[in-house]
Amino acid sequence: MAQSILFVCLGNICRSPSAEGVLRHMAEVRGHALEIDSAGTGDWHVGDPPYGPMQQAARARGYDLSRLRARQVSRADFDRFDLILAMDGSNLAHLEHLRPGASRAELRLFTDYAPETGASEVPDPYYTRDFDGALDLIERAARGLLDQLGE
Repeated sequence: MAQSILFVCLGNICRSPSAEGVLRHMAEVRGHALEIDSAGTGDWHVGDPPYGPMQQAARARGYDLSRLRARQVSRADFDRFDLILAMDGSNLAHLEHLRPGASRAELRLFTDYAPETGASEVPDPYYTRDFDGALDLIERAARGLLDQLGE
């Protein structure tokens, strides 16, 4: 069973920090002790807080992302985390390329935990502007992940 989970998107300012905040909140409510973090494949936003409109949409649902800061995924993450979840296929491919040969981490798409949605990725609200739609999908996948971890 995964005890440490890393969420990865492109810039680490919308999708992956939201997934981190949502899962952290839901895991706490359910009493799951998990290490949860997020990172981006790109380095453009390192040190920045999550994108303002994403924080507002999350805050409206009770998730506080204000303390999170963007960072870039590193090779060390493949040893630190049991499960690394990408927000889309492009980021998953980047992670597979970066992954060291002896890595113990399992790589998957986050949407694998919400098969009922039919979604193959969490669309990037930085571009789509659909922050609530992204959060809807993130919440469903987070619940699915926690359900599977609880088995």
